[in-house]
This record gives sequence, C-alpha cells and structure tokens, in this order.
Amino acid sequence: MKNSVEAQYGSSFVSQASTYFLARIINALIPFLLLPILTRYLEPSEYGQVALFQVWVALTGAICGLSVHGAAARKYFDYDNPEQHMGEYIAACLVLLVSSTTVLLLFAALLSGWLSELIALPRIWILIGVLFAFCNFLIQLRLGQWQVRKQPKKFGAFQISCSLMNMFLSLVLVVVMNFGVIGYLTAYTVSIVLFGVAALILLNRDHLIKKVWRPDLMREAARFGVPLIPHIVGAFLLLTIDRAVIGARLGLDAAGYYMVAAQLALAMNLILDSINKAYVPWLFERLKRDNPDEKRSIVIMTYGYNLFLLSGAALAFVIGDDLLVFIAGERFAASGKLVAWLVLAQAFRGMYYMVCSYIFYANKTGVIAKITITTGLLNVLLLFVMIDSFGLIGAAWAMCISMVFQWLVTWRSASLLVSMPWSLEEAK
Repeated sequence: MKNSVEAQYGSSFVSQASTYFLARIINALIPFLLLPILTRYLEPSEYGQVALFQVWVALTGAICGLSVHGAAARKYFDYDNPEQHMGEYIAACLVLLVSSTTVLLLFAALLSGWLSELIALPRIWILIGVLFAFCNFLIQLRLGQWQVRKQPKKFGAFQISCSLMNMFLSLVLVVVMNFGVIGYLTAYTVSIVLFGVAALILLNRDHLIKKVWRPDLMREAARFGVPLIPHIVGAFLLLTIDRAVIGARLGLDAAGYYMVAAQLALAMNLILDSINKAYVPWLFERLKRDNPDEKRSIVIMTYGYNLFLLSGAALAFVIGDDLLVFIAGERFAASGKLVAWLVLAQAFRGMYYMVCSYIFYANKTGVIAKITITTGLLNVLLLFVMIDSFGLIGAAWAMCISMVFQWLVTWRSASLLVSMPWSLEEAK
C-alpha cells in the first residue's frame, strides 16, 4: 500500500521535474556556449564591470515590486477557484511594482553620481539597472504563475527564448561589432526588457490582469512581500555582494576571475533551481494532505538528494580546475582554484532549497527573512576577514561557510514550523 502511494504521487513530480530539468539544462548550456567566446573577447577587468552591474541590479531587484511576485504564487493555493480571482490579485501586485519602481528611480537619479563612484559604473547604467529590475519582476511574475499551474513547458520555453535572445545579441554586439563590455551589458538588458514586455502581454492575454482597484489586496500582498525584502537583501549580501567586495579590495581583474568561476558553478544552481520549481507545488499539495506515509517518503528523498549533491561537489574538486581552463581559456586560469569551492557552496544551497519551502508554506516569511539577512551579514563579515587573510580563495571559503550556516538554521526553523519525521528512526 505504501509503495503504491509513493508511486502515485511521485510520478507527477518526476514528470514535472524532468521537464524543468531539461529546460534548465538547455538554459544553462546557452551561457556555457557563450562563455568560451566572451572570455576571448573581454578582459578580466571588463568581466569585473559586468559583475558590478549584476551587483546593482540584484540590489534594485530587492526593492522593485516589494517582492510581491512571490505573494502572487503563494496566493494561488488559497483560492478554491484561482482562475476567477487571481487577476485582481496580480493587478494589485502590478500597482505596487509601478509605485515602488517610480520611487526607486527618483532616488537613483538623485544619487546616481555618488552611486557611480561607489560601484564603478557609469551613471547611465545605474538608471538602466532600475529598468532591468522592473522588467525582471514582470518575468518572475509570469514564470511564477506558470509554475503554480504546473506548466513547466511554457516556463522553460520562455526562459530559453530569453537566453537565446541574450546570446544572439551578445554575439552581434561583442564579437561582430566589437563593442566590448558595453555591448554585453546592452545585450543583457535588451533581452530582459523585451521579455519583460512579453511577460506583461502574456499575463494580460491569459486574463490574469483585471483592471480593478483593490487596496485591500495591495495591503495583503505587501504584508507578504515587504517582510521578504530583508530576505532578498540578505540573499544579495550572500550571493552577489562578494563581487563588489572583491572589486574594492582586490581590483576589477579579481572580480572578473571570480565571476567566471561563479558562472561555471552557477550551472549547478540552475539545475537545483529547476528541481525546486517542480518540488515546491508538489510539496505544498502533500503538506496540505498531511499524510504520514507521504511525509516519511519526503524525508527519505530529501536525505538521498543531499548525498547526491555532496557527491557532485566532490567531483568538482577533481575536475573543476581543468574544466574551467578548458572552457574559459588560460587568460582566466586564476579562476580554476575557485570552482570546486563555489560548487560546494551551491550544493549546500540546494540542500537549503529543500527545507526553506516549509517556512514559505507556513506563511512565516519573516522567519526566512531573518535567517537570510543574518546569513548575508555573516558572509560580508567573513568576506572582509578572509579576503584580507587568504586573497581571492577566501571569498569562496566565506560563501561555503555561510551556505552551511543558512542551511542548518533554516532546517531547524522549518522543523519547528511544520512537523516532519526528520529523525532517521521516524523516517523508516
């Protein structure tokens, strides 16, 4: 009986995860195909500039829309008939997006000179970064609604199309027209803007935007999203600010070396995220049913998945250095020693994904925000200490330590909020 239950609920997850996985593999291959080309046309210092632009758009992305695209995904599970009501809720989210972006743009314009000196980006890219964050919110909103409706093919096709557009424009502007780092940033931004517009059109076409004024829904979405801003800021401090610290302490070349290694390690994160995209709605459905047999199976699957991730990270210590030089070329050989440690950090990130969903299910976004901001601050502290003591490799070590801390604390918090048989005796 237990085996039949597992087979029944497992098949839908495997099917969706396989689709997300295939789409993510294709999506990850596109930057990989581009990486060996760009590393032959861009200097390490130019890659450093790209890294700093990513720092800026990550920071602005924490504010644009107040993170309420996550609220729209979670709200879907609260409605008995979501197709009838989600349009009003998404419209409320869009009003918050426009409002928050307008305020952010005004501040960015007023402070653009100071910000330009602080993060070594031209003032025009400071302002363009806000537009980037605005359009990326629209993309995440559209993707989130496909995810909760279990439509991984549409989800994957949209992501892959955006990456292909970025690849095409990058080849034209960097390789053919030789515009260097400006060409790469332009290609990156234009792709996001075009697909942000497409996301808005598709939401409207699918009747997911109802032109109504619902301040109550805006407040509800804000109550979900605003507590997540510290979470997003914490994620920024954990996942992105290392490039800025490296650039400030060790120079743009070092930031470029780190970014290339991080891009290679990011392939693992893309795969883990694709699995998580299928896992979250699958998990929420089973948590709602509160079946003890299903819960035991989920725990056993989680432990097996963690062992698989750590095995993959161990492999990176064997082949990571040579693989990076093969892909990026000898010019970026200094990146090779970083790869294995960054892959290990991504493995712990994947283990964190498996437990943080319980906190979102419990609607305790404030808890996840506190954990993430604490982890982010720990990472910043470790970055300064370890970069000064060990150089560039210290940044990778800082991320590994921070990821382990985040996973363990999140797991502990999740176990207090949602009852699961985490002990091996209970899971048998």
